[in-house]
Amino acid sequence: MKWLCEPRKVGVLRRSCRCRRSNPIYVFKESKRMKAAVYYQNGGPEVFRYEDISEPECGPDEVVIRVEAISIEGGDLVNREIRPLARVPHIVGYQCAGTVIEAGNNVRDRHVGDRVVAVLSWGSHAQFAAAPAADTWIVPDGLALDTAAAIPVAWGTAYECLFSAGKLKKGETVLIHAGAGALGLAAIQLAKRAGAHVLATASDDSRLERLKPFGLDVGINYKNEDFVEKVLADTDGRGADVVLDSIAGKNLVRSIQSLAYGGRAITVGVSGRDSEKLDPVSLWRGNNSLHGVYFPSILDRDHERAHGQVQEILASVARGELSVVIDQVFSLQDAEQAHRYVLSRRAFGRVLLRP
Repeated sequence: MKWLCEPRKVGVLRRSCRCRRSNPIYVFKESKRMKAAVYYQNGGPEVFRYEDISEPECGPDEVVIRVEAISIEGGDLVNREIRPLARVPHIVGYQCAGTVIEAGNNVRDRHVGDRVVAVLSWGSHAQFAAAPAADTWIVPDGLALDTAAAIPVAWGTAYECLFSAGKLKKGETVLIHAGAGALGLAAIQLAKRAGAHVLATASDDSRLERLKPFGLDVGINYKNEDFVEKVLADTDGRGADVVLDSIAGKNLVRSIQSLAYGGRAITVGVSGRDSEKLDPVSLWRGNNSLHGVYFPSILDRDHERAHGQVQEILASVARGELSVVIDQVFSLQDAEQAHRYVLSRRAFGRVLLRP
């Protein structure tokens, strides 16, 4: 059990001593506890431990959220594997949704009882999480917290890849890798809504068939089809104007080969886990460009625009104009199994945890 020792100043001491100075009086209070999926060192999903730890404290610019839905993001896997721990034990995770139970002294636009979805540096895999109030969004009425929990990073990233970095225009062709993932499903819908011709890759024909209602025009089974050849055949040898690549390695090398003259390749992930490097000379002949996107940095540097864009997407989903797909929901105590399932690449859409 952890105890906190906090000094409290007292103006007058009711004691017989005439001394004008008094020592601080210390009040001992028990810290509140919560359940969390934590780890003590980097590694595979087996490093998770389901333990009692102290609840987060609320900073002056933060809110504390009672977490009701946790989205397992691709970055959570990378952080668990290789990123330095912010504390020991460490709580991974940077996206969750729930209800505000406390607001910091400087917070004016978030209140106890608000339903919010939040992006935070770490700490989502727990019953309670502290997040910067500025990096939260009010969940529209009628939108489930499970759905909202899966939106900001995936959909914000998809938007930035396609339009801010990719400059995608109506009538252009876009190739989206890993179309059945949360990012892929978001990108397919946003691209189709913008009037693009949409191609996407997936691991089997059944998954590609499931993508058609979301706006897929041409599916490519990367297990038995060469996506470069398929893109060139579909575009009469011209190539794709934009390629969204979340795999990297040799897949990114080949993505460059599928670009049209002046095409834009966007790299946004390393799920392939192979070490093949891209030779920048490969970009020269086609006057192609390669652009990296990391949404949390955009949220920091271009906050007002990026935050507003996510709020618009939340509203579009609430109106039924866009669809968020949840594949499975695991209990927080089963974080190890949930991360293994995400790593298996069998999920269609986002995988959630629930405390």
